[in-house]
Amino acid sequence: MTNKWRFSVATLCAASLAACSGGASDTRDSVRAVGSSTVYPFAKLVAENFARSNTDFKSPIIESTGTGGGISLFCAGVGANTPDIANASRRMKASEFATCKANGVNEITEIQVGLDGLAFASAKGGIDMNLTPEIVYRALAAKPFGKEQTARTWHDVDPSLPDKPILVYGPPSTSGTRDALKELILIPGCDNNAEMKALKDSDKDKHEQLCTEVRSDGAYVDQGEQDNLIVQKIEGNPDAIGVFGFSYLEENLDKVHGLRMNGVEPTYANIASFEYPGARPLFIYVKNAHLDAIRGLREFVAEWAKSWGRDGPLTAIGLVSNPDDVAARSQAASTAFTALNPSELK
Repeated sequence: MTNKWRFSVATLCAASLAACSGGASDTRDSVRAVGSSTVYPFAKLVAENFARSNTDFKSPIIESTGTGGGISLFCAGVGANTPDIANASRRMKASEFATCKANGVNEITEIQVGLDGLAFASAKGGIDMNLTPEIVYRALAAKPFGKEQTARTWHDVDPSLPDKPILVYGPPSTSGTRDALKELILIPGCDNNAEMKALKDSDKDKHEQLCTEVRSDGAYVDQGEQDNLIVQKIEGNPDAIGVFGFSYLEENLDKVHGLRMNGVEPTYANIASFEYPGARPLFIYVKNAHLDAIRGLREFVAEWAKSWGRDGPLTAIGLVSNPDDVAARSQAASTAFTALNPSELK
């Protein structure tokens, strides 16, 4: 295929998604975003505010599919039958970008919309502990440090902890929150062991398995992509712990309370300063080929940019604002739509 032909196809796609997706019946007149359950409540509020202030446009469709599932849908191709935006509670992986490119999704804008914390919580008046990444790893790993998992209670993990059964409700493997649990908590906890840290260099796959595989004997319960269900589960059991995004903790402080990690409370200030170990960035990925083909897409991204400031509507429901330098980059990306450089991804 010549460069001229490539340009012609790209121009057709930008002008009308029907040219790329099989016919006029495949057109769409509302923005569609899929992905992270953690980003979902923020995206939902942006969509609601957008619909109120832009009555000429249809309300955006926001779906909670998990970060991995959302990026998979986003990367399936260009056309009205594919999403315009992927919401993500972690950065896109190099392998995911390669899938996008293989399917013709060549230009993607990455926008960091804010920060979130990976909060550990229990019911108000329920179990209370000062956790560490190593304690969480030893409690939840299928084979902690390569050995058989024998801990049944928190006291088995650490004598200073309550003699209560280990019961943790958390996100599924498709969720960006689960990825954050692995990267921010489980792997650092695992690497406190010198042998495990050395294993990372000698056998990366084995290290990944031993450090991130979660036990499947009922101590860790995969609760799906609906974080509100985790809140309900721990609210009904004072001995249970939940793992979810900070926004859900802040929304439900009348029902649950956050557990300390390394002695640090999961609060807005501690997440913004990265003092709390579970702090993580949140992203939206925009399909540039859809910018001029999907009515309202540019305007919807602009609504995000109006909403993520320190005194904006998103911080009122738990989003932690970006540091100033990141905020400036995100603001620029929301108008210039500069394509992501894949060399920056891991």
